[in-house]
Amino acid sequence: MSRVHPTQGKVDHVAAEIGVARDRRPSSWTVWKKSSMAFQGTDGFSVYDSEGKLSFRVDNYSRRLKSFEGEIVLMDGDGRALLSLRPQFLSMHARWNVYECEDSSNKRSKLRVFSMRRCSILQSSDEAEVFMGSNTADSKSTKPSFQMEGCFRRRCCKIRGSKGEEVAKICPKKAGGGGAAVMLGEDVFSLVVEPGVDCKLVMAFVVIMDRICRRSFTPVICS
Repeated sequence: MSRVHPTQGKVDHVAAEIGVARDRRPSSWTVWKKSSMAFQGTDGFSVYDSEGKLSFRVDNYSRRLKSFEGEIVLMDGDGRALLSLRPQFLSMHARWNVYECEDSSNKRSKLRVFSMRRCSILQSSDEAEVFMGSNTADSKSTKPSFQMEGCFRRRCCKIRGSKGEEVAKICPKKAGGGGAAVMLGEDVFSLVVEPGVDCKLVMAFVVIMDRICRRSFTPVICS
């Protein structure tokens, strides 16, 4: 595959003509479920920005059974560790806890950034909720900071904030334009993040959702 990243030049040009500042436009990313390193026995993620630059990556994504999986480290394009993603064992909701990495190393700090869990204990559920900081879903009065809705397995999913606003969207990736557009394989999809939203956090949500929703799917066209 020679080109998997977004082509946002036309969008930027139109936005510039109508006076929309760059930092107020949604950012477009292409997520490729493939490690940037050829580690045998592992999967990964490579995330490209609209210019085709590798911006985020996951290279230590184990294929081991879920009950034995361990830490996943989200890195920037240069390999600096950003977040440590760890599953919480014996969790019926498939909860994960995420920590900042200290000094750009893979040593995680004791301060939790967020926890994320599936809304339902049903394995077929694609909806999840995120609780920032030390907040957890253990208290019924705690409201989630973010919610994932839609069907992640079909790459037709939205992430909403605490007020119901859309902060990011996941959809199938197309190559080409017009009537010649071709849907790419299930391992390549588009991620659109609204301005002012931390893309690092959103990418961590995506990696965890991929672990929660591991199962084959049939891509569909989202409206």
